[in-house]
Amino acid sequence: MARDTKELLKKVRKIEIKTRGLSNHLFSGEYHSAFKGRGMAFSEVREYQVGDEIRTIDWNVTARFNHPYVKVFDEERELTVMLLMDVSASENFGTINQQKQDMATELCAVLAFSAIQNNDKVGVIFFSDKIEKFIPPKKGRSHILMIIRELIDFKPQNTGTNVAGALKYFTSAIKKKCTAFIISDFMSPEFETELKIANKKHDVIALRIYDRHEEEFPDLGLIPTRDEETGEIQWINTGSKKVRNAFKTAALARNGILSNTFKKSGVDFTSIGTHETYIKPLMTLFKKRGSRK
Repeated sequence: MARDTKELLKKVRKIEIKTRGLSNHLFSGEYHSAFKGRGMAFSEVREYQVGDEIRTIDWNVTARFNHPYVKVFDEERELTVMLLMDVSASENFGTINQQKQDMATELCAVLAFSAIQNNDKVGVIFFSDKIEKFIPPKKGRSHILMIIRELIDFKPQNTGTNVAGALKYFTSAIKKKCTAFIISDFMSPEFETELKIANKKHDVIALRIYDRHEEEFPDLGLIPTRDEETGEIQWINTGSKKVRNAFKTAALARNGILSNTFKKSGVDFTSIGTHETYIKPLMTLFKKRGSRK
């Protein structure tokens, strides 16, 4: 086996152990109540047995037979979960603890394992400013491991980001209503219209990954910065308070516009920084959704 392949499999295994453990212990129940809830299909009635939930009693049938009967539900329709993963060059940025790409990979893995534990299918769309790869939804551990391998090893052809294009492709490729997580830094041209359309047909959740230093410059004097997507280099005087403040103001404005876009489109969204663990923001998002069901 080539060394590269060995290294890759080692990485896959490492991510599997970590993320599978998380989805087992933390996210599985949360995921179920956030995305499946009690939207189950009613299939038949049977006699009440000790331990059945009172709320499942079918009072009409019970009255008719003078004996308690409960409704039996088919576990909710299997879900299809789509992961829309931004693989553009700006995802390679990361100054604290890890790159955005690493975090996105782990997030995808956690969501994928949570999904297969709940008997759901998982598919992936890799996008930059074009659709780089589409992995159709399927079930099973080997499918998830293949997805993780792709996540780690994927080399995009393009460097830009076009969220609108990814959403458009997703809406036309997946016909049946599904749950979709779009994972990106959302440094992209306008995409509100496409987001609204996608969220009407599907259930879209946005996970924004950011690095603190994209929003706030530390005082490092004169530094060269390279735009990952265009390759352009600019010198910035971070020693100037005015420059630092302008940079922060621009970032805050950008984030405000983004939050507004998600709100107007009715899309649940959370931001996760490379300096923190994604567990808390993800749990909070799941809980918020679960309590709304």
